[in-house]
Amino acid sequence: MYPIGNGIKEYLNSRRISFHTPGHKGQETIHAGIAFPEADLTELPGLDMLHSPTGIIAEAQAQTARIFGADETFFLVNGGTVGNQASLLAIANQNPPSALAKTRIRVQRNAHRSVISGLVLSGLRPEYVPSVIHPDFNLALGLDLPRYMANAEGTAAFQITSPSYYGTCVDLGQMVSIRNEQYPEAPILVDQAHGSHFGAHGFPPNALSLQADIVVHSTHKTLGSLTQTALLHVLGSRIDRHKVRQSLEILQTSSPNYILMASLEKVGEQVRDAKAWDILYSEVHELHARLENKIRILGAGDRGRFGINDLDWSKILINTSGLFLSCEEIVRLLRNEYGIEPELWDDENILFMLGIGSDPNDVNYLAGSLENILNRDGQAKKSQAQKKAKVQPEIERWNYEDIPRLRLTPREAWLAPKKRNIALKDSPGLISGETIAVYPPGIPLIAAGEEITPALADFLAHHEKRVRFQGWQGYGVINIIDI
Repeated sequence: MYPIGNGIKEYLNSRRISFHTPGHKGQETIHAGIAFPEADLTELPGLDMLHSPTGIIAEAQAQTARIFGADETFFLVNGGTVGNQASLLAIANQNPPSALAKTRIRVQRNAHRSVISGLVLSGLRPEYVPSVIHPDFNLALGLDLPRYMANAEGTAAFQITSPSYYGTCVDLGQMVSIRNEQYPEAPILVDQAHGSHFGAHGFPPNALSLQADIVVHSTHKTLGSLTQTALLHVLGSRIDRHKVRQSLEILQTSSPNYILMASLEKVGEQVRDAKAWDILYSEVHELHARLENKIRILGAGDRGRFGINDLDWSKILINTSGLFLSCEEIVRLLRNEYGIEPELWDDENILFMLGIGSDPNDVNYLAGSLENILNRDGQAKKSQAQKKAKVQPEIERWNYEDIPRLRLTPREAWLAPKKRNIALKDSPGLISGETIAVYPPGIPLIAAGEEITPALADFLAHHEKRVRFQGWQGYGVINIIDI
């Protein structure tokens, strides 16, 4: 009768150990002082208003801005998604409407889907720069920063994602230096959704400390705020803060949840909880020492390679290729026999995430569980005369360097009145009406508004039933735009 509620109860009864978001890991002490559900209130006298704060919300936002090092911080109750969208709308609002389709913004090709939707809303013209694929993981983990920053005269802004979902970081300090020297008027927008905890023990620096102009933190991912909460920080004078406020008024709900906002005002002290982070760091360091000679694990040796400048140690990424057991089999063992729930997995990688609510003992338990599984894997190999064949995805055959020609901006593509489905074999040379990606690595093969190439049509036809696609329904057809 209540499928969602019953589903939640059933999952909680499984009592799995969380190595996934949210960062509070269900620890009630993190939310001490917030009464559920009594605190589910509305904008009553004395409780202020999120869209025009002058009282307690204004005070909480100012306090958070001081802790994170921003000139102004905005509480978000529509996630980091609305932060990215509002950032791009604010940039668009600082440029003449007649010039929007020609107003260029430099964007990583593996940007979050909220950046793409922000381009649709804003009308800005993206200049995509390919990410660097790490061959050991077949994931977009790095960025060629000199290439990203080259030939950017007249660019309205630089949008960057750091860290990546997997915890790999761009050299933001160098990026800011290049901007200051070559493109001093262009703001840098950092989607630091997975790095809200940066600046704490052993982590890379907070992007605000490196003088980024806008930083979005999805605090629910690694800190203690509730899912759907985030922060948008503004620093310096390159961004018109009034236009940011206007953008958020358009995009955010007019009925903000006070429980969500109350959970946000505690995240600053969680970043500064050095003791908690120190204990976790010691356990993760020990995990790497125990596993690094037994399985491929993203670690310190990857710094400076494949466009990776730094790493978030609270992300544990392992690669299972070369093992007898498949990645799916290992995840099944972790979930069913050891009660461990990873953040995500694909055909050859498993990602585990820690947060402020993680129990250090759980990290030790994870290390032991993986050791047991790897021992089982070794025994299975010995019992077989020949290693069983593993079907690996062939995504590495796609050349992500070849970004298709942009024929329409994302907004023009979204609003195009004439769209239809057509057979893949007849689509080369036409304009795609959809953004299609393979996950992983989650980078668009083609974005809406780009020209379909013969290579793309062949790739889709060949891989339709072999790999997971996002944004494409398949069936041998593709949506195109007539102009």
